[in-house]
Amino acid sequence: MGQINLIVGLGNPGEQFKNTRHNIGRETAIEFQKKHGLPEFRTEKKYLGEISEGKNGSGKTISLLPNTFMNKSGQSASSVVKYLKIKPKNIFIIHDDADLVLGKTKLSFGRSSAGHKGVESVMRALKSRDFWRFRIGIGGKRNIPAEKLVLKKFTPEETKLAKKMIKKTTEALETTIKEGPEKAMNEYNR
Repeated sequence: MGQINLIVGLGNPGEQFKNTRHNIGRETAIEFQKKHGLPEFRTEKKYLGEISEGKNGSGKTISLLPNTFMNKSGQSASSVVKYLKIKPKNIFIIHDDADLVLGKTKLSFGRSSAGHKGVESVMRALKSRDFWRFRIGIGGKRNIPAEKLVLKKFTPEETKLAKKMIKKTTEALETTIKEGPEKAMNEYNR
C-alpha cells in the first residue's frame, strides 16, 4: 500500500452551519469528494466524523469531516492519523482564515494557528504543527471580531467568490496529491 493522504475539511456539523464562513473548509472537502467521484461520506464513530476514501495511483486519499465542532477538530483528525499512521507531510487541513480577505487563498506548512480554534485543536492533538494548511480567506473590509464573522453566512455576491475559492482549492488539492504541495503552492498563493 502506497502513501495515505488525509484531507480534513474543518467546520461545524449540522444544517444551521451550512454556507457560513467557518464551514468553507468542510464544504471544500465535500466538493473534492464529489468532483473525484469518491464514495459518499459515511459516519465512522471511531474517527468521530465522516470519511470518504478512494485510491490515487498506488496510494489512498481519505477525506474527513469531523463531527466534533470546530474547536475539538483535533480529536477527530488525530484518531485517523494515529489509527492509520499517517505522516504529517501527508495531512492537508482545509480551513477558513479571517486574516486573509475573501477571495485570497494560501497554502502553508508548519505555521502557527494564528488563533484559529480548529487548527489549534489539531496542533494540540497531533502535538505538531508540521502539516499542510489550505487557508481560505473569509475576511472583509469591515472590522468585525473573528468570532462574529465566522458564523455569518455569505451574501449572494460573496457566495460567488466563495465558490471560486472552493474550486481553486479543489484543484490545488488535486495538484498536491498528484505532483506535491510545492507545485500547488505557486498557483494557489497568487
